[in-house]
Amino acid sequence: MPVSIRPLTADDADAVAMMSRNFQHYLSDLGDPSPYSFDRARYLADGFGSDPAFGGLLALLDGQPVGYLLHCPNYDADLAIRQLMIIDLWVEPATRGHGIGRKLMQAAADHARTRAARRLIWAVFKPNRLAYDFYYRLGATLVDDVDWMALSVER
Repeated sequence: MPVSIRPLTADDADAVAMMSRNFQHYLSDLGDPSPYSFDRARYLADGFGSDPAFGGLLALLDGQPVGYLLHCPNYDADLAIRQLMIIDLWVEPATRGHGIGRKLMQAAADHARTRAARRLIWAVFKPNRLAYDFYYRLGATLVDDVDWMALSVER
């Protein structure tokens, strides 16, 4: 079965929103209490408006959407390097085992190099052992000395 990877377009809104919902259900089943807000409207407004907050890639298996990866630029001032932050990576469970996740990560790395980025970075929900195992197989390493933090700036 041929797998292809291409950049996301606005026309992919329904497919990405559906897969994102599947990803949210998966994480929720692992205990993630985060509210789910990413939908078709947010995909279009935040990814394709006048100031896109993210870009991404779509994986197709036999021409059908089966996975996606969202990314945004990032910078590490300590190392003085550009990075590409992976926001989401999802492959539909029924299509796993065809190298789709690996191909999405390779395409993200290729994109990062075109932006002079020197590494990919991402966060993993701690109970998501499948993700950890996948990333370790790719050769990724855990950053032990950093914890992600968040501060709302909404009023």
